Amino acid sequence: MDVLDRPIHLPPGTLPLAPPAEVDERAARETLRRQIAKLEREFSAAAVAAYPRVDLAAAGMRRGGPRLLGLGELEATRDELAGRLKDVRTFVTEAADEQEDKRVLIERMLLEPAKFKWVRVSNADIGEHGCKNWHVRPRLGIIGMLAGWWHVKISSGCPLFEPA
Repeated sequence: MDVLDRPIHLPPGTLPLAPPAEVDERAARETLRRQIAKLEREFSAAAVAAYPRVDLAAAGMRRGGPRLLGLGELEATRDELAGRLKDVRTFVTEAADEQEDKRVLIERMLLEPAKFKWVRVSNADIGEHGCKNWHVRPRLGIIGMLAGWWHVKISSGCPLFEPA
């Protein structure tokens, strides 16, 4: 051990060098892991709630093996996941708006079929399962078309299965 026999004079405004303080990253890592877990739950809930389903491969889901991430990598993962969650929520919101517009179109078709000649809306267009369709067609074929007799034909659903 070295002993100083005289004081060290430092220029004014400078501090003596201190040994680097050890930083405990456990609390920061735990906080980031909790944030990532919450974002993953919200992301999967938003993706599952959407119909038609969200393609998770297109949403940026990556496959990766187990690994230990540093603080910077955890922050980057959290930020990337937050961005993907925002994108999925935007997609779901836009799809819901389009589906609502189609539902309103069906109501308008039922009220005034002559204004929506040959328009067809399916269950998939309104975000529901099944094969049901709403189709504005002339009543009595060509005679109804010439006479202006339009009505909404609602299909009875999916065709029956016929073995090949």
